[in-house]
Amino acid sequence: MGVAAIEKAFPKIRKEGYKITSQETADYNCFAWAVNDTTQWWSPDTGSGYYWLDGIPETLEVTSFVKLYQSAGNFLPCPTHQFENGFEKIAIYADAKGSVTHVARQLPSGAWTSKLGDWEDIQHESLAAIEGQFYGKVAQIMKRFV
Repeated sequence: MGVAAIEKAFPKIRKEGYKITSQETADYNCFAWAVNDTTQWWSPDTGSGYYWLDGIPETLEVTSFVKLYQSAGNFLPCPTHQFENGFEKIAIYADAKGSVTHVARQLPSGAWTSKLGDWEDIQHESLAAIEGQFYGKVAQIMKRFV
């Protein structure tokens, strides 16, 4: 979608700092990108042919995504988004109703990476950069050993 569409959807992003790191694609989404999967679209809406891990409740509740990333990536809940050597972190975003809207992954630099739906991948300097009307706020941080 490009810079104009990204900055319109995420009004804080320009001030917080970001860069586009890939071309747009519908091959995968943020839920898959969080665990480095660029081969499929992850969604609890499996009736639409999307990937979802067996045994995980097919809901957009944060608890379902915590179970998903525990099973799919060995992530555990974590109290802070601050960078920690030896760990990879993800941030699960949810809207005001508690429905998961997005997942971002922390990079070894401490910055974050997001796949914006079927738009581009971006690197953003803070989690707040993409908070707002589109994705809501960070609801859960998780981490795993790398």
